[in-house]
Amino acid sequence: KGMWPAEGAVSHAALSLMAEHGVQWAATGQAVLANSLVKSHLSVNDQLQYLYQPYRVTNGKNDVTCFFRDDGLSDKIGFEYAKMHTADAVNDFMQSLDAILAATPKGQCKVVSVILDGENAWEYYPYNGYYFLKELYEALANHPAIAMTTFSDILQMQHTGQLPPAKILPQIAAGSWVYGTFSTWIGSPAKNLAWDLLCKAKKAYDQTINSLSSEQQQACERQLAICEGSDWFWWFGDYNASDSVKSFDQLYRRNLMNLYQLLGQPIPENLHEPISHGGGSSENAGTMRRGQDA
Repeated sequence: KGMWPAEGAVSHAALSLMAEHGVQWAATGQAVLANSLVKSHLSVNDQLQYLYQPYRVTNGKNDVTCFFRDDGLSDKIGFEYAKMHTADAVNDFMQSLDAILAATPKGQCKVVSVILDGENAWEYYPYNGYYFLKELYEALANHPAIAMTTFSDILQMQHTGQLPPAKILPQIAAGSWVYGTFSTWIGSPAKNLAWDLLCKAKKAYDQTINSLSSEQQQACERQLAICEGSDWFWWFGDYNASDSVKSFDQLYRRNLMNLYQLLGQPIPENLHEPISHGGGSSENAGTMRRGQDA
C-alpha cells in the first residue's frame, strides 16, 4: 500500500506520481517535514506538536499520506545503541517514548516513526543486534500504553474512524531523509563533476542510440541505467574514506567508459582521471548517514 522512496527522497511531483499509481502512503525524513512546514508558513516551534502525526499531500486529484521519521530515535538505533549495553540502550529508547507519551494531551494519539536502513546498522551490534531487538520488542510489547503498528494499519484506523484523518500539508519541500536536502548526491565540486560526466555520456547516448540495432540498444540502455545509480554520487566527497571513494570512483568511470564503448563512441580523456579522493572517516564506513548532523 505504500513505500519508502529511495533515501526518503520526495518532491511534490514525485508524491503526485505515487498517488496517481495507487500508492497510499510514503515516508521521508523529519527535516523534510520541518522545511515543508516553513514553506507552508506553519509553526515548527514545538516538535511534539508537528512531528508525531501523518500528513496528507495532494495534487488536487489524488493524495498520499506521508509519515516523517523521528531522526533522534532512528539515529540512536543506527549509530549509538551499538556502543551501549543492551539493557541501557533499550531503557534509553523506552524513556524517549515515555517522554513523548507524558507530553501528549489525554485522548490524543501520537505516531512515532522509526525508520533506518534495513541491514546496515546491525553489523555494528553484538550478534547482529539479535539481543537488542529481542529486548526492545519485549519492552514495547509489554508497555501498557504503547502499540507497535504499521503505516498501513494507521491508514486503516483513520478509515474506520479509530484515528482522526490526517491534516493536509499545503506544501512539500523537495529533499531526502539525509539533512532534508539532496546534498549527499549533488552540490559539491566532486559530485557535480560526476553529474557533468554522466550528462555528457547521456548526450552521446541520445545522439547515437537510434542508429544502433535493437540488441545494441538494449545493452546500452542497461549500461546507462547502471551509470545512473544514485550510489555513485553518495560516495564522492572528502568526508568518505579514501579506499571506499577510490573503489566507487574507479567503478563509476569504468561503467561510463563501457557505455561509450557500447555506443561506439570515443572515450573522453577526463574519464581516465579520478573524480574524488576522499580522506574522511565517516561513521559506519559511510554506508549510512544521520538524518541530522550530530
